[in-house]
Amino acid sequence: MADTAAKRETDSVGTDELSQRVKRARVDDENGDGGVGNDPESENILSEFKTSAVLSDSAREKTIFIHGKLGDQEAVVILEKTPIREDTLAELFTGSKLKLEMKNDIYSTYQLLAPPKFNEIKTTVVCPATEKHVKKYQRQESSLVEETGEDYKSITLPYIQKQSFSVQWVHNILDKKAETERIVFEDPDPDVGFLLLPDLKWDQKQVDDLYLIAIVNQRDIKSLRDLTSEHLPLLQNIFQKGKEAILQRYSLAASKLRVYLHYQPSYYHLHVHFTKLGYQAPGCGVERAHLLADVIQNLQADPEYYKTRTLYFPLRAEDGLLGNFQEAGRL
Repeated sequence: MADTAAKRETDSVGTDELSQRVKRARVDDENGDGGVGNDPESENILSEFKTSAVLSDSAREKTIFIHGKLGDQEAVVILEKTPIREDTLAELFTGSKLKLEMKNDIYSTYQLLAPPKFNEIKTTVVCPATEKHVKKYQRQESSLVEETGEDYKSITLPYIQKQSFSVQWVHNILDKKAETERIVFEDPDPDVGFLLLPDLKWDQKQVDDLYLIAIVNQRDIKSLRDLTSEHLPLLQNIFQKGKEAILQRYSLAASKLRVYLHYQPSYYHLHVHFTKLGYQAPGCGVERAHLLADVIQNLQADPEYYKTRTLYFPLRAEDGLLGNFQEAGRL
């Protein structure tokens, strides 16, 4: 149900020493920006990681998802090459060495050996990882599902309730028990308020791939299907204040933003995605993303729009929900 880019969904983490050490592991780069080496939680726990299998990889996105063990606990490690930043080009060109590989007329190719600070690999660790996490990051074929309002009530909602997907990490953020230093904007109102913070897929070093998430304060809204016209003040508040906060913090105008919700979402606590328009973020395609502006207009026209509307979304081959749709003869 969740795509491979949704790196935030985790089950409740144990209280043992190892679990506490893998909250957010990054490759230690003593020369890199951001002072990673000075972070008390940036010790190289990956020296203990034992690889079991590569779950999936993408040459285009320069990511790899690896299943293995940290100590005696199952873990998933996600490695992602960070984008090249325009403001580092001069230093990259002058500080690197070139190794010629081929030259033909006006064309030549080289292996560029960059200084260590430019070789950072963003690393996400999920530990302890469950079978759900392993399947989530595993390469699988997808099928497009057609879900009516009745299908949601009889197939999808019972599945969600039975699985009891954990959103404890979301509650930790809302309760200020975790990630307080990452909050970009906060509206504390219990009804229309939200927290805005960077998605873990964004390294915050350039706005070209800007990606932030607005997490609503209300805890009883699971997804798009729960929304009615009663939630219009909440959605309008997120839409307006989220854009204003991004303009103030990152100098990025509203016309340069893509603001949307996922259905199905990667976790069942309502949240809104803010990405830079030119960035092809995972899950921003028409089969899964619903523009917030359209959602607002649909609810203004029909207060129960998402209670009855037939929605389409992709599900991966080993997703339990896909099996339930097949058993019900809906696929």
